[in-house]
Amino acid sequence: MSGINSATRIMAILDVFTEDRLEWTPEELMAELGYSRPTLYRCLKTLREAGFLTSLPNAGFTLGPRVVEMDFLMRKSDRLALSGQPYLDQLVAAYPCSSLLVRWYGAKLLCVASECSTPDPVSSYPRGRPMPLARGAISRAIMAHLPRRQLLPLISDNLAELSNIGLGEDIDEVMTSMRQVRRQGYALAQGEVTHGVYGVAAPIFDAGAAPIAAICVTIKARDVAKGQLRDICAAIRETGINLSRDLGALDQHDDLSRTESPPTSSPKPGIQRITLQ
Repeated sequence: MSGINSATRIMAILDVFTEDRLEWTPEELMAELGYSRPTLYRCLKTLREAGFLTSLPNAGFTLGPRVVEMDFLMRKSDRLALSGQPYLDQLVAAYPCSSLLVRWYGAKLLCVASECSTPDPVSSYPRGRPMPLARGAISRAIMAHLPRRQLLPLISDNLAELSNIGLGEDIDEVMTSMRQVRRQGYALAQGEVTHGVYGVAAPIFDAGAAPIAAICVTIKARDVAKGQLRDICAAIRETGINLSRDLGALDQHDDLSRTESPPTSSPKPGIQRITLQ
């Protein structure tokens, strides 16, 4: 078993663990993945010794404590979560809502940080739980800002669901809806993920051209005062711009620090924040 094949096979084992399947027996893994018994047991031994899997007596395997350890390290090192925390706090202080930071990776959306200022949070997706790809404001805020070569396959693969929520009957119509989201700088959805809830989201960029995440507010429709939805949309758009600026400044600082003779007296890039009202 070559090194590349070994790594691929090990990752495939980790990928089968989902919210719907938290435990697997070796027999189930062999049937699911098509591995021979010797190959599977070599991979399981590696994962168990590294702490990524735990074996249960007379049962199967579940994820192990190393996953928790790495989540702790990610919380302390993730620039998006660290830079975004003050903005999450601002949003929940301004509105009776949940505020979320959601990362885009591969073709998945994953909440990495959230805050709430209501006793009964309305978000169904806490940290670590994947979100729907073709429903809700978060999805559109990110998809609308993807390069065309990435966006078209996503629309094609999810056209039925995108049509069901009224974005268009064909790819061209959905693209028109996405362009509108891109022009306004935020996405608004009502009841697409959770009944009776508004979702408002804006894309987040670092130094690259494609979004890496979105920042979102979810708020019960009955808690939105007359005329307030427009203010929330504006606040989310401005928050996405400011957080993107923060992350871009961090990347610029890292680029300077890697040069052989970084400037010692140049002013730092200015970051003009827009305070929520």
